[in-house]
Amino acid sequence: MNLAISATLNGVRRDVVLEDARITLLDLLRERLGLTGAKKGCDRGQCGACTVILDGRRVNACLVLAATCDGADIRTIEGLADGETLSAVQAAFIAHDALQCGFCTPGQIMSATAFLQEGGDWRDPEAIREGMSGNLCRCGAYAGIVEAVQDAGRRLETRKDAA
Repeated sequence: MNLAISATLNGVRRDVVLEDARITLLDLLRERLGLTGAKKGCDRGQCGACTVILDGRRVNACLVLAATCDGADIRTIEGLADGETLSAVQAAFIAHDALQCGFCTPGQIMSATAFLQEGGDWRDPEAIREGMSGNLCRCGAYAGIVEAVQDAGRRLETRKDAA
C-alpha cells in the first residue's frame, strides 16, 4: 500500500510516495531524496548524527517515521547555507576547527542551530554541553564545538543588534 506525503524540505515543497509506511525520515532523506548530510550512526537515536530540524524542533531522523511528516517543515544540513554563504553556525564550526573526522558534524551543526534558535544560553559552556548532550563525537572535538556555538551565538547576536 502506497502512502503519499507532502512536506517542506529546506524551503521547497516535496511530494513523496512511500511504498512502505515503516521507512524512517533518515532513510527517506538519504536513500530516496539524495540528502546524505544526516548520517546513520547508531540507528537507535543515541548518537545524534542524524539530527534534523522538524517543525522547529531538533529530532533524530532515525526515530521518526517519514509517514508522520506529512505537512511538516524539515530542515537538513543541506538547507542551512544561503547559496554560497554559510550559516553562522557552519562558519563558526570551521573557524574553531570544531570537527575532526566530520562524521558527526552535520548532526552537531543542526543541533547547535536548534539550540540557538531555542534560545539556549550560548554564553554558558555548561548550558551548551547540556544542550548538545544528545550529539556524540567519537573524535572528542567537544572543546571546539563549545567554542563554535559561543561564536555563532555572538555572530547571531551581532546580526540581531544590527537589524
